[in-house]
Amino acid sequence: MIGAKLFAPAEDQNAFTDILFNALLGFAFMFSIAFMLIRPEIIQGKVNPKAEFMITAAWPDGHEDDIDLIVEDGEGNLVWFDARESGLMHLDRDDRGFLGDSITVAGRTINNPLNQETVTLRGIAAGEYVVNLLHYKAQGSGTVPVKVKVEKLNPQVSVIFAGTTQLNGAGDEQTSIRFRLDAAGNVVEMATRDKLLIRAESFEAKRNSDAGDSQ
Repeated sequence: MIGAKLFAPAEDQNAFTDILFNALLGFAFMFSIAFMLIRPEIIQGKVNPKAEFMITAAWPDGHEDDIDLIVEDGEGNLVWFDARESGLMHLDRDDRGFLGDSITVAGRTINNPLNQETVTLRGIAAGEYVVNLLHYKAQGSGTVPVKVKVEKLNPQVSVIFAGTTQLNGAGDEQTSIRFRLDAAGNVVEMATRDKLLIRAESFEAKRNSDAGDSQ
């Protein structure tokens, strides 16, 4: 019949439709794979601080006493609240206890009870580092426990020291940890021998000067 010659059998049409559908499905699959490959990777919670070491001192939240973190490097450079950058070291913030821990936003006072100071080493310099704590101002009596942590950040974060030092009142300075780095940034020695970094007379002069400025 003429009709049979003009039109392909129904089963041939179904086969062609299946082939076309599979081809389109394959094209869509390859397009989605290509899109995922060129899509930029999103990693949540990943922090890449520009530092090699991080030294943190923290004391009880809401405590009113002023504690200072002091670090000396192998060249004798000193970083603390009176010199926040020295050598490759940087003090991120001078935490003065309860003072300055509240701000007013839109007529509402917001308090930040966290007491913490952090020093970062932005590069590696061989030598001994001394980590001291100074009880700068005491609002009451009694000791203050200060937790000190030293972390090596690269190639991955590792804690090389964690300990607690008890400070006994205004003017008390104690060594929390001393560690020595080689040229590659490896910790080759650790000790806890005391080494005063802020002389008592310098401390008293500085504190009296600050008290005069605040009047």
